[in-house]
Amino acid sequence: MTDPSAPPRFTVFGQARAAPRPEPALYLVATPIGNLGDVTLRALEIIAGADRLACEDTRVTGKLLQRFAIERRMTPYHEHNAETAGPALIEVVQAGGSVALVSDAGTPLVSDPGYRLVQSAYEAGVKVVPIPGASAVTTALLASGLPSDAFFFAGFLPQKEKARAERLEELVRVPGTLILFEAPHRIAASLAAMAEIFPEREAAVCRELTKLHETIYRGLLPDLATQFSEMAEVRGEIVVCIAPPPADGAASQADADEILAGLLVEMKPTKAAQEAARLTGLPRRDLYQRALEMKGK
Repeated sequence: MTDPSAPPRFTVFGQARAAPRPEPALYLVATPIGNLGDVTLRALEIIAGADRLACEDTRVTGKLLQRFAIERRMTPYHEHNAETAGPALIEVVQAGGSVALVSDAGTPLVSDPGYRLVQSAYEAGVKVVPIPGASAVTTALLASGLPSDAFFFAGFLPQKEKARAERLEELVRVPGTLILFEAPHRIAASLAAMAEIFPEREAAVCRELTKLHETIYRGLLPDLATQFSEMAEVRGEIVVCIAPPPADGAASQADADEILAGLLVEMKPTKAAQEAARLTGLPRRDLYQRALEMKGK
């Protein structure tokens, strides 16, 4: 049985290490996105030594604790209890304690409810300390082979078809690599929508990053959409990276009108707008509205 008076400890490569008690603050601790060996020593010290450990799912975080022989209680903090659990965690720090916040995987606050807790911490005058580490966003960017000098994280796309298409249209002119999360059961439909909006762009679908079955698919979005539509089942965590728009910039409205006029001779407005978007880099939705105006005249 562990001596309750003994300092907290964790074990790395069979060597037990003491975890010093952190100073009062809210610590945002990044944890591995798959391979548990990616955790940092500083993260382990904070996780083991903090007065309170808040996590999305105690079962998931429990696996990390077991791997590094950390014995401690965990406090659930997730989107369903944030309103009640959050103030209690802030009170711990205000009383001179320390709180470590971890997500199920990766960096807290990236597509999880942790931002509410940080907002409350700053409003209460509580110190916030980031403990950097693994992130699916940057890991996918590294693996994608796409430009990394500028990128935009867009989170999850809307589930409904119309809202998803509208969101993708908003992202057309973002001057950097796009990074999105997607669920495995929606990836085929999402890639089909991306292929329609970005038919000429290269992309990378990164699945199960850092895990045993890590796979990275690269190619033009239409080809990737076809590939995934033919898969019987897709499993695992998925990150999609899409190349930025052409560096030469978008065509002028006059150029777009000239291209549309030529296309409308042989195509319906929907098809003409799609082709014009591919040629000009302008949003397909705007080109479709313009095509309807021109067709009406």
